Amino acid sequence: MLETLITSKTRIKLLLKFFLNSDTKAYLRSLESEFGESSNAIRLELNRFEDAGLLVSSAAGNKKLYQANRTHPFFGELNNILFKFVGIDEIIEKVLRKIGDLHSAYITGDFARGSDSQVIDLLLVGGALNRAYVANLVEKAEKVIKRKIRLLIMTEEEAKVYITSNQALLIWEK
Repeated sequence: MLETLITSKTRIKLLLKFFLNSDTKAYLRSLESEFGESSNAIRLELNRFEDAGLLVSSAAGNKKLYQANRTHPFFGELNNILFKFVGIDEIIEKVLRKIGDLHSAYITGDFARGSDSQVIDLLLVGGALNRAYVANLVEKAEKVIKRKIRLLIMTEEEAKVYITSNQALLIWEK
């Protein structure tokens, strides 16, 4: 697992935070309260990632905001590894490619905010999807990824409204 490759739990949290959803921006103090770890440990890891070019920073008032560097050569690879670590790749393979009139799929909730969780919030946007069949596929995917999946199915109009008030990470589109 990723945890055996990366020894620092702070590093894993930072990777999930910034590379699962690359739109995520955060500053040191917000990460300190979110992770429940010392600011010094987080600062050291942020500096390592920034020195390696994996994170970029910008000033926002008196705060230094960090964000994933999408232009880094390893950005795509890190993103793919994290999708596999979380199980999103299995959701795409076992659920999304098999359910018919699906227009798009999003991850919302904790993972869209870049936080690890045992529950993946999955928003499916499409026409007449067979809810019973989708629920069956989700149940099978849960066993493979060893996480629970909370499912929302919406029309495109409903999803537009929902996404404007909730952070969403697009994982599949027709």
